[in-house]
Amino acid sequence: MTEAFKVGDIVEGKVTGIKPFGAFVALNEDTQGLVHISEVSHSFVKDINDLLSVGDSVKVKVLKIDEESGRISLSIRQTEPAPERRPAPKHTAPSHAKPQSDKPGFNTLEQKLKDWLKESNEKQAQLNKRLKK
Repeated sequence: MTEAFKVGDIVEGKVTGIKPFGAFVALNEDTQGLVHISEVSHSFVKDINDLLSVGDSVKVKVLKIDEESGRISLSIRQTEPAPERRPAPKHTAPSHAKPQSDKPGFNTLEQKLKDWLKESNEKQAQLNKRLKK
């Protein structure tokens, strides 16, 4: 009976089955829904069995109710606070890297091509000197 639940409700349920794609959760004696694997945790879930077992009590949020089929989509993730995101570390060039240009900003492809050709010619000249010795 899906009339007992509405989208946005947060209810207690019991895991009744686990499949690679998600977990079936009984909301009451007559109603069960599916928690898709992407809605189990805020972090990546490789194997749902690492987090859930049949018989576990879980708090779920009702995401969607398909009245025609009677299917209910649930989320465990949305009942938990999202973890704080740490700022990504800034990428720094290795200390041995050559400065790209004296000018701020980026070089055009034309300038890069000239630099690459010059660098290639210098390497080729060094190789030729070694071969002549």
